Amino acid sequence: MEDLNPPLRVLLFICMNNQPDQIINPDENLESFLDQTLRPDRFDEYIGQENIKQNLKILLGAAKGRGHPPEHILFYGPPGLGKTTLAHLIAKEMNAQIKATSGPAIEKVGDLASVLTNLSAGDILFIDEIHRLNKAVEEVLYPAMEAGSIDIIIGKGPSARTIQLDLPPFTLIAATTRIAMLSSPLRSRFSGGVFRLEFYKEEEIEKIIERSSRILSIKTDLRAIKEIARRSRFTPRTANYLLKRARDLAEMKKEELSRDITEEALSLIGIDNAGLTSSDRVLIATIAEKFSGGPVGLSTLGAALSEEQSTIEEVHEPYLIQCGFLERTPRGRVITEKGYHHLGLKVPANIQEKLL
Repeated sequence: MEDLNPPLRVLLFICMNNQPDQIINPDENLESFLDQTLRPDRFDEYIGQENIKQNLKILLGAAKGRGHPPEHILFYGPPGLGKTTLAHLIAKEMNAQIKATSGPAIEKVGDLASVLTNLSAGDILFIDEIHRLNKAVEEVLYPAMEAGSIDIIIGKGPSARTIQLDLPPFTLIAATTRIAMLSSPLRSRFSGGVFRLEFYKEEEIEKIIERSSRILSIKTDLRAIKEIARRSRFTPRTANYLLKRARDLAEMKKEELSRDITEEALSLIGIDNAGLTSSDRVLIATIAEKFSGGPVGLSTLGAALSEEQSTIEEVHEPYLIQCGFLERTPRGRVITEKGYHHLGLKVPANIQEKLL
């Protein structure tokens, strides 16, 4: 090892002291997070997000024409909308190998160095939940994205020196549900584009369910598909989950997946006709019954529900607000008239005053 020049010694040290397979999860290891059989294989099969697909086709087509890897891309938006799927589709479109990891998995600078030095020319590195990278790791990522190199510090104190390692051309595709937590320098380095995934239309969800039904060989009728789509919270991942739970009940009863079977299955798992879970309903019912419809502060509501404030704010509230059942006001959370109707409760006379 002493006969090797310094850059090669550093590279060998990184490879010997890190386990890339523990950091990079191959495609098959993602099966537990997303059913691989339901993931589209081509852009033509990917339903929805039309504006993003058009931009990506231009970006990838131009990159192919130049014979270069695409520029770095960032996807953001709520979970379950297809950020990971888009990353895999880009890899297939470019005939490139994709290596996937996540922000929490890259704990140290050495972890990131190991990942980057194990890439081949044209590879795609997918980092999910990139907002959870620590600051020291993020600083190493800047030159890797911008200049195609990483700086490694050897030694400590006065004898420390920096060695620069050149990286093969690669594309970083990142995904996050919390783009506000990404620093401006990191966001600015995604020169290929920063794309926000929107919630799907009900018609698009119906097409996704139809496709998933064919893949899973589920015999279903249009009314069952519409019922699942109506309760899917406009999210493909949720739609596929509900479809599989309804299929389970249909198979147990040895019947075709009908609307009646679907309604029974979704009722068993606590999903109502608006897509609210039992926890969602408890939240708005608590505000309506214990706090006279609100306003109520987040900390007080969390204490009343024995729930973390972050869970209320990030898991329950977005969909309740989107449905129009809940409003945030300067004084706290307030149940809307629509929320009272959904619960089957009488609307208080002063509810409009609280919303002003």
